[in-house]
Amino acid sequence: MNHLKSTLTALACATTFAAAPAFSATEIQWWHAMGGVNGERVNKIADDFNASQSDFTVVPVYKGNYTETMTAAIAAFRAKQQPHIVQVFEVGTATMMAAEGAIYPIEDLMRDAEEPFDKSGYLPAVISYYQTPDGDLLSMPFNSSTPVMWYNQDALAAAGVESPPTTWPEVAEVSKKLVDSGMKCGFSFGWQSWVQVENFSAWHNIPTGTKENGFAAFDTELTFNNEAVVTHLGNIAKWGEEGLFTYGGRRGDSLPMFTNGECGMWLNSSAYYGGIKGQAKFAFGQTMLPYYPDVIDSPQNSIIGGATLWVLRGHADDDYKGVAKFMTYLSSPDVQSWWHQETGYVPITTAAYEKSAADGFYDANPGTDTAIKQLSLNAPTPNSRGVRYGNFVQVRDVINEEMEAIWNGSKSAQQAMDDAVSRGNDLLRKFEAAND
Repeated sequence: MNHLKSTLTALACATTFAAAPAFSATEIQWWHAMGGVNGERVNKIADDFNASQSDFTVVPVYKGNYTETMTAAIAAFRAKQQPHIVQVFEVGTATMMAAEGAIYPIEDLMRDAEEPFDKSGYLPAVISYYQTPDGDLLSMPFNSSTPVMWYNQDALAAAGVESPPTTWPEVAEVSKKLVDSGMKCGFSFGWQSWVQVENFSAWHNIPTGTKENGFAAFDTELTFNNEAVVTHLGNIAKWGEEGLFTYGGRRGDSLPMFTNGECGMWLNSSAYYGGIKGQAKFAFGQTMLPYYPDVIDSPQNSIIGGATLWVLRGHADDDYKGVAKFMTYLSSPDVQSWWHQETGYVPITTAAYEKSAADGFYDANPGTDTAIKQLSLNAPTPNSRGVRYGNFVQVRDVINEEMEAIWNGSKSAQQAMDDAVSRGNDLLRKFEAAND
């Protein structure tokens, strides 16, 4: 009898446990554009957050390059299948801002979720790009970078160059010495619109458009067909004809030209630190962007690139508590300093920068604070805060096409920039009309 009773009790308990629903963490979808090694780092951030608590599971999903990721998120929202978080590059900011019903501003999210959030700890040069005119932060900075000049220390030494150039005339002089010493080219660059038009203009405190580069209003007009930009691009074309410059593609396609020793200098994002460190078989360094002393006495400040994390509406309230917790984790000094030191992206908070300094990272890796110094060189002006143009993904494609016409000799620098401004303004008017 006792045996039968114990058996029935055990069966009852087993039935009770089987009937009880298994606990599962709330899933948070994070769509991103980080492939390769950086994609692995994104996965690590998510895995570490998931291991730190049991209520939420962040699931990172690679959706292709920046343009493909933003396009996928917009399509998913229309189909009511949007992720909670999507990574959008800086030129998509105006497009995201215009989608007011779709986005959940980060400050509103953190306040509604009762998650502590103090934006005073974030680097001004990083968050200013993503704030409203009233100063409200719209999205969470994640991978922010700025272009720097990378240089092959061994090649410069072999060419008899003691220090990297600081001005564009010096870039030409050093390039000639590098080519004369046997290198294929003196310099190349990537993300050319960002580096040679947008950042060139900010660095020289020149507007790329009216209405504070689009920050003040949508009815802005492009003005980068000015004398300084046209002269600079004309110089690059001339240096190309002389064999000092070699064009290697619109994005990061030209990286191998630097890491395999073909070109002695390369102007592109600070975020290539991890890739260069892993690929270059020579001593390398990074320094600030060159400038023209006849245009400005000293440089102003560079502007950021990279991307932020936008939160999309349409999910359960409890889901957003998990999103807010993840944002807090993501911006913590430990996570941000690790991300910065691994990738070359700038830390988004003062605390993360100070932790990296305390860790001895900048002492052990001279030059890795160049991006931070450039961004903070001077207080941003309306010309150097950044750019916020509608349809700027398409506008950049136009600029790239016209710049390539300069490099292949089919257009003069003036004609190409005039055409780029005309075509770009047509795209701005279409965006303005669609969001009137």
